[in-house]
Amino acid sequence: MTTRGVLYVHSAPRALCPHVEWAVAGVLGVRVQLDWIRQPASPGTWRAEFSWRGEPGTASKLASALRGWHLLRFEVTAEPCATAEGERYSATPDLGIFHAVTGIHGDILIPEDRLRAALARSVQGETDLEAEIAKLLGKPWDDELEPFRYAGEGAPVRWLHQVV
Repeated sequence: MTTRGVLYVHSAPRALCPHVEWAVAGVLGVRVQLDWIRQPASPGTWRAEFSWRGEPGTASKLASALRGWHLLRFEVTAEPCATAEGERYSATPDLGIFHAVTGIHGDILIPEDRLRAALARSVQGETDLEAEIAKLLGKPWDDELEPFRYAGEGAPVRWLHQVV
């Protein structure tokens, strides 16, 4: 069973671009050469995006390979398939990585225990329920990445196929 998804590198310093390609190639098992274009939302950085096909779990492996690199902003998505839910990973230097499970229509599916924990923290006065739900939905990541998404409209997309 395979799934497909998209990797969006929203911004990376030029010196980091080859390392991103090597990390992605290591996950996909094929040589990767991305089409880098300037990122106008952050002068001096570059952006790239491409679509991939692979086994369920590939999005997680891509996110793991790229996480922790300071100054790198990226998102990885995977569509749901017969054996796995969809996934979305978002990462920024300030916020770190966000993960969500997505349904067949792209909606974020929040596990019951995480909702109960957010409600409990709110009831105990530790936090605001609205802020907790915003975090569960990835709003802080969306807010930070939105200018980078718009700046990349019209960028080329390349399909990569993982041999299984």
